[in-house]
Amino acid sequence: MPDTSPPTPETEREPVRVPDANLDDLASTVAQIVTEVRQHGVTLDRLATEPELDPDQPTNDDPETEQADGPTSIFIPALGGPAYATELAALSDWVHYLLLPVYGREISANRPWCAQWYEHPEAVARLHALWLAWQQLTDTEAGLSGPSTWHRDHLDHTLAHLRAPDGPFAACTTSATRPNHRVLAAPTPKQAEEEAA
Repeated sequence: MPDTSPPTPETEREPVRVPDANLDDLASTVAQIVTEVRQHGVTLDRLATEPELDPDQPTNDDPETEQADGPTSIFIPALGGPAYATELAALSDWVHYLLLPVYGREISANRPWCAQWYEHPEAVARLHALWLAWQQLTDTEAGLSGPSTWHRDHLDHTLAHLRAPDGPFAACTTSATRPNHRVLAAPTPKQAEEEAA
């Protein structure tokens, strides 16, 4: 029968030693777990701020009522006020702790980036869509090919547009040693009509 008594100073166990070759795998696993825990926290915060639905209360599927109550989309451009701020904070964590460390790559004239990406509406919208797809396709229900699908169908396309020389960061940092930030003006409705004519 194994000894189950608590260790005494004479019987203290030696610390567990992990071979150096396994440290990278362990660090990667811990980083993934930390990201998942943060995501669960964001989800719990979001659920805590959503109003509870009364199961006895009939729902109103009238589109006019839905429009008056505000957007029903989870896509960040449709959000406003505190909902937008909460979603942007969660997106920022994902961008800073997962996306950039893994997929950031070097900044160059052909691949600009902006440290103030959250001030570029197009970048926020594209990164949010990428994050939503990541949440869906890295879930265990997505199957083993989910992450590969996310890379192929979402990540590569999004980064190609964001970091293109004529993308939303075109007027921003093109050299890591010379940070720059400038949001380019979007066309006004009148300009868009003139260009279409």
